[in-house]
Amino acid sequence: MQGLGRLSQEKIVFGLAVLLCIGFAVMLPGFLTTSNLLNLVRSVSILGILGVAMGLVVIGRGIDLSLVALMAISVAWTLQLVASGMSLPQAVALGLAFSLVAGMINGILIAYVEIPAIFATLAMGIAIYGFGRYFLFTLDVIYMPESAQALQWIGQGSLLGIPVPIFAFAAVCLVATLFLRWTTYGRYLRAVGDNLPAARITGIPARPIITLQYMISSLIGFAAGLVTAGSIASMNTRVANSTMVYDVILVVVLGGIGLSGGRGNIRNVVVGTLLIGVLLNGMTIMNIQYTLQNVIKGVILLTAIVIDTVLNPRDEQTAQQGDI
Repeated sequence: MQGLGRLSQEKIVFGLAVLLCIGFAVMLPGFLTTSNLLNLVRSVSILGILGVAMGLVVIGRGIDLSLVALMAISVAWTLQLVASGMSLPQAVALGLAFSLVAGMINGILIAYVEIPAIFATLAMGIAIYGFGRYFLFTLDVIYMPESAQALQWIGQGSLLGIPVPIFAFAAVCLVATLFLRWTTYGRYLRAVGDNLPAARITGIPARPIITLQYMISSLIGFAAGLVTAGSIASMNTRVANSTMVYDVILVVVLGGIGLSGGRGNIRNVVVGTLLIGVLLNGMTIMNIQYTLQNVIKGVILLTAIVIDTVLNPRDEQTAQQGDI
């Protein structure tokens, strides 16, 4: 029954997304137009990319609450470097390096120092935000300089009439799927998330794999930040203090990736992102207040966690302090 539940959650969420589409199509004129559907997917592409990053970490039985803060600070610093006269490739390289180092520190704290992931990444997120605002730049919003206009195509351009952010989301999903399914490290990550002691017994380098998953998360987060900056020609660092990280967790859990680790696929993130995208688009068209939207998303997240707890009960190891 447990296995059947895990298999059916994804289908249930997809079915809810279809039902919402039908309902909104009936109630809201213009919902099913091509332009609105493309805008719907484009609007949640960044959330979906971040969801892939979080999904990989959760499959490895972790969590990354520093993801949004790291995205905002690393990309804002990149824009600041370009504005100060550095070439775009060099600035992107430094921003990416900053992101990877922060991800590596996350992994070391969790894998080697054995700090619970939820506390390590929460503290890192606060530290990264404070470090960026004090040492790297002083403004809340860093605008894209003219010498970085090439980034705008990533967020605002289109190919064959389809917005580039949708292609970026699809590319990240494809690469992450290939990583999980066809690479040794991807299989190691799933094994570590499924049963850490057993993975160690079989000779899997568990600590390096845990460190790797947080570095991959930071890499994908940086990519999401570039798309964000290209979309709005700026990076607002105050997003680090927003509820965005909980939206990311929402699409992961809602899509069916179990918080107990070792289970789930990238398509679960796609399904969860689709449902949230449809819901947010419909609520926006109906002019529902942002505060009420947060209430609705919070209830959905809580419901998804309860369902996950029922369908994926924790074993003795998962119940130990430090696991979520």
